Amino acid sequence: MLDSDLAEIFGVTTSRLNEQVKRNKKRFPKDFMLQLTNGEKLEVIAICDHLEKLKYSNTNPYAFTEHGTIMLANVLNTDTAIQTSVLIVRAFVKLREILSTHKDLERKIHELESKYDKQFKMIFKAIRELMQEEEPDKNRPKIGYKTGGED
Repeated sequence: MLDSDLAEIFGVTTSRLNEQVKRNKKRFPKDFMLQLTNGEKLEVIAICDHLEKLKYSNTNPYAFTEHGTIMLANVLNTDTAIQTSVLIVRAFVKLREILSTHKDLERKIHELESKYDKQFKMIFKAIRELMQEEEPDKNRPKIGYKTGGED
């Protein structure tokens, strides 16, 4: 997300947000935040109508990854930023709970697959045997209508 969008969400000005980022540079490594190039800035302006005002800005905006957004919530001292930080922590806790549940389910499915694998192999073998065409018995009389030329 861009600095201007995050500033609006956190209830601060963009300049205040960027000021806090500069004061806490160590908290924002390259994988948390980057500054757009002139070309990227023009591309974003062309795609997003609400960023039209950036066209007249002398500086290029910063873009934040999800980790950078969390860090911003921690360095900004507004009620909204604090509430957002708490919500993010709760979301991660919930996500971890969901993932652990899915891992248990995955383990149980794997156990079932290994337990019933032999039985399913026997079933598929039986089906394949039934599907194989048998050699017709030449001594057996043909059933059905005679077509021309058959005796």
